[in-house]
Amino acid sequence: MTPFGTVGLIARKGNRSIVESVVTLELFLSGRNVSIVVETSTAAMLPRCAHRVEDRKALGELCDLLIVVGGDGSLLGVARDLAASQVPVIGINRGGLGFLADIAPNQIEAKIGAVLDGEYFVDSRFMLDASVFRRGKRIGGSCALNDVVVHAGTMSRMMEFALHIDDKFVYDQRSDGLIVATPTGSTAYALSAGGPIMHPSLDAIVVVPMFPHTLTSRPLVVPSASAITIVIGPSTSMNPQVSCDSQVDIGVETGDEIRIHKYAHALQLLYPREHSFYEACRSKLDWATRLGGRVKND
Repeated sequence: MTPFGTVGLIARKGNRSIVESVVTLELFLSGRNVSIVVETSTAAMLPRCAHRVEDRKALGELCDLLIVVGGDGSLLGVARDLAASQVPVIGINRGGLGFLADIAPNQIEAKIGAVLDGEYFVDSRFMLDASVFRRGKRIGGSCALNDVVVHAGTMSRMMEFALHIDDKFVYDQRSDGLIVATPTGSTAYALSAGGPIMHPSLDAIVVVPMFPHTLTSRPLVVPSASAITIVIGPSTSMNPQVSCDSQVDIGVETGDEIRIHKYAHALQLLYPREHSFYEACRSKLDWATRLGGRVKND
C-alpha cells in the first residue's frame, strides 16, 4: 500500500507540454487509486478533477505528497508557501536545468510509480528568513530556499553596504551587491557569481560578493546558525532591492538593515531512491564531457 494516499498537484501556468504532463500524472495517479487534490489554477488543466482548493496552503493540510510540474522556479514558490506544512515535495521538470525538479516528463510513470511503492528518500533542505528593518521597524521580508540577494537594482550601478555576522563587523563593501545562499542555492545565482558548489547536506551558508571593488573579496562560508546583517550605506543607487529567490522583491534605502537567519522550517524534498547529486551536477553543469568523448555516468 502506498504511503501517499492523497497527492496534491501544482503546475505552472503555461504551454501544452505542461498540460500534457499534468494529464499524464492525473491518469496515472487515478490508476493507482490515489486521491488527487489540485489548486484552482491547475484544475483548469484537469476538468474532470473534482477536488480542488483555492488556497495553495490548504494542500499542506490535505495531502501526503505534493507533485510540482514546472521548473525550479515553480518549486521555489511552493517551498516558500508550503515548507511549514512539512509535506514532502517532488518536482517534474518542465523548465530549464532542473536541479530541484529532477524527474523528466518521460519518466513520470516509472519514477512516480517507484515513489508510490516506497522507493524514495526525503532530503531536508534548510531555508533562509530575511527581514528588512527601517529605523527599527520591520517593513517586509520573506523566506527563501535558494538565496537572498541585496543588489543595486539598476544595471551598471554600485552600492555600499556593511556586513555583520553574529554582531561582529566583517567589512564595508562597494559592489553590485551581495548574495547570501543556502547549499541548495549554491548551484543557482551564487554559482554564476563565482561561489562554490556546496553539497545539499552541508549545514552552512555562503556569502558571495557581486563584482566587488577589490580583488581580495571572496566568497565566505559560515555556519547556518549565523545571524547575518547587511546595512545599506550612503552613495547607493536610487532603487536598491532585496530579492528572495528572485521572486519576492523589497525596496530598501540608506540605513536599512537586512537581517538574515535560518528559517524555522525546512523543505522536505523527495527524490526517487537512485537520485544522485553528483550525477545531477554532471548532467546539468555539463561535467560529463571531456576531450575525446563523454564520461560514463554511474
